[in-house]
Amino acid sequence: ETPTTSGPFSTDKKSDIMPLARDLLHPSLEEEKRMCKLKRLVQSPNSYFMDVKCPGCYKITTVFSHAQTVVLCVGCSTVLCQPTGGKARLTEGCSFRRKQH
Repeated sequence: ETPTTSGPFSTDKKSDIMPLARDLLHPSLEEEKRMCKLKRLVQSPNSYFMDVKCPGCYKITTVFSHAQTVVLCVGCSTVLCQPTGGKARLTEGCSFRRKQH
């Protein structure tokens, strides 16, 4: 008589099997982004500069992604972003574009 293959230990699905070997020299882009900035194959920072467009006067201001102070618009003094523990939180309605280095 054949044993049943039901329950949490069933091996009838191919999708349940995880690969035992991972390619450490060629990680995927998603794995590379999730990894700590110092443990990446090539070290790169998590922070960046961005152009933020004010929803009121449409002026563009350059803001650091991990800004630690409140950033105001130069034209109309609207709050563009507020600091958090890590990345700065953009005000609702503000659009941004990551700057090229």
